[in-house]
Amino acid sequence: MPNSLLFALACLPLMAVELKVDHATVAGKDVRAMQRALQAAGLACEYGGPHSNHATEMALTSFPDGSYLEQIAIQPNADPAALAAHEWHKQLQGDGGPCAWAVRPADLGAEITRLRAASIQVSDARKNGRKRPDGVQIEWEAAQVGAGNGNFFPFLIHDFTPRDRRAFPSGKPTTSDFTGVTKVVIAVKDLDASVAQFKRAYGFPAPEQQDDPEFGAKLAWFRGTPVVLAAPLSSQSWLDARIRQFGETPCAFILGAAHAIDASNKAAWFGKHIAWADSSKLGWHLGFETK
Repeated sequence: MPNSLLFALACLPLMAVELKVDHATVAGKDVRAMQRALQAAGLACEYGGPHSNHATEMALTSFPDGSYLEQIAIQPNADPAALAAHEWHKQLQGDGGPCAWAVRPADLGAEITRLRAASIQVSDARKNGRKRPDGVQIEWEAAQVGAGNGNFFPFLIHDFTPRDRRAFPSGKPTTSDFTGVTKVVIAVKDLDASVAQFKRAYGFPAPEQQDDPEFGAKLAWFRGTPVVLAAPLSSQSWLDARIRQFGETPCAFILGAAHAIDASNKAAWFGKHIAWADSSKLGWHLGFETK
């Protein structure tokens, strides 16, 4: 694209971009163990098959709003070099739990151009795919936004094959008890600096803020979006330790609940009730949002 056009785009008033979660990713060593833990928390899973990268395989829980929760893990007999080169190798090998999220823009090329005009680093789109256990081939392309692959900003995804093949392997959502992925909670070192980055990339207005001592974080939520930023309240907290180990990545996902959730661990975030699954059993932080 000519530099003059990029300059013209950069000078336009930035309107808030609508972000809708395509999927959220949880990483670990063993996909079967991850499925069992999620099923114990009340979410059915489907095995989705190995990726074509010779490093990972996945399972998923899909929801009525079209989003899904991906469980990604190391393939049996994975190629060590392919695994070491994987963007999420730390989370995979360290059973890191939440590691990334993705959005599906209406026009991937236009979104890449828009972000670059806002001085946000974006890679070229790269093709990927996998074969489902039933033999159906799925193909897509994805572009990284920022320094990581969906770790901070969501990565961008565009399907070459029908998206329903990717999101609904059985032709329908795996559960109707949860509506979809409503919040992506991103662990950050510097709340103000991270807020500024999202405002620059997506034109968001100033976020609402609150502290949650039980979660151990100062929170910032951009109303009307799935983005919640979480900075540690203490250098001795689990959140600070997580950032030191995995960097600034999602630290929790929140699902919309179709019915009331009975849980002993509850919180109130920005006027919504959050019931937390038992993280000691699940291995990571998963919340359920109710009205």
